[in-house]
Amino acid sequence: MTHEFKRIVAAFQLANQKGIPTVLATVVALDGSSYRKPGVRMLLLATGKMVGAVSGGCVEKEILQQSKSVFDTSIPKVMTYDGRYRLGCEGILYILIEPFSLSSLFIETFTKTINGRWSFKISSSYTKEAISTIGLGSKVQFQNISLPVSLKHAIHSELKVFEERMPPCFRLLIMGAEHDAVLLCSFASLMGWEVELIVPPLEDKSALDFPGVTDFQICAPEMYQAKALDKQTAVVIMNHSFSKDLLYLLALKDTQPAYIGILGPASRREKLLDALWERIPELSASFLDLIHGPAGLNIGSITPQEIVISIIAEILAVVRHESPMFLKDKTKGNHS
Repeated sequence: MTHEFKRIVAAFQLANQKGIPTVLATVVALDGSSYRKPGVRMLLLATGKMVGAVSGGCVEKEILQQSKSVFDTSIPKVMTYDGRYRLGCEGILYILIEPFSLSSLFIETFTKTINGRWSFKISSSYTKEAISTIGLGSKVQFQNISLPVSLKHAIHSELKVFEERMPPCFRLLIMGAEHDAVLLCSFASLMGWEVELIVPPLEDKSALDFPGVTDFQICAPEMYQAKALDKQTAVVIMNHSFSKDLLYLLALKDTQPAYIGILGPASRREKLLDALWERIPELSASFLDLIHGPAGLNIGSITPQEIVISIIAEILAVVRHESPMFLKDKTKGNHS
């Protein structure tokens, strides 16, 4: 996922500043089932530190052991891990381990791509044989340039290739500054989401009050000018004020995010929608379909923390086009 790769790049930069070599491990193929799927990555530092994970914790020690030869020789390798008797997932993982030494051009291009909210593609050349050889490796296709993750070796084109399109980091736009907004910001940042806060004036709050916030803006509802919102963006309006919520909804009327959540009972939602119709009779049905209120899934939430979990769960379900259900009732899919 994009936020995981972003974290890996940031960890590389810190390690590089200290002169610590790094190696990238990528699950490039899977026979059977596993806890996580191809595309999951982790960074290994020569100090033994690991950033990220490719499983629930069972595979990482073996990857660390296998990575020693890559640190010593700078020659990439593919390792296999048979989890049928160790993970209980009945799958064989094929893991590419390669030097990770990003150029300054790569860092510059990657930063522009993330800030511009542009997608990119990672291609990893591999074989299903457990082998160490020059020619294995990954490259990243940005908008107008393709760059390898290591400058040490060229990548052979005749190998198998695992490709993954990486969309912009998922973004959550929170409008409000009450205690539940603080909790939602904190929980969402733990998900790897970029969290932006729009806070009305006179709330006596700063960015320091919101752990994990990416962007903090103080703006009165009537002055807010909504920017373009892509389908990798969710909005939750939580001011506990009918008039403020209405003004923010009005400001969003020409946007098409993936999700808009509002707090309060269904009766409050209907009043907000009625007020919207009165002010904008030509309001599009596609915009109204984005509005979820009360925000969240019915999981028996009572505490503010539980309500925040239900909101995040609903956002995930909407974005991934899933109908919530017990996993035990699902014949195929998650964790398999």
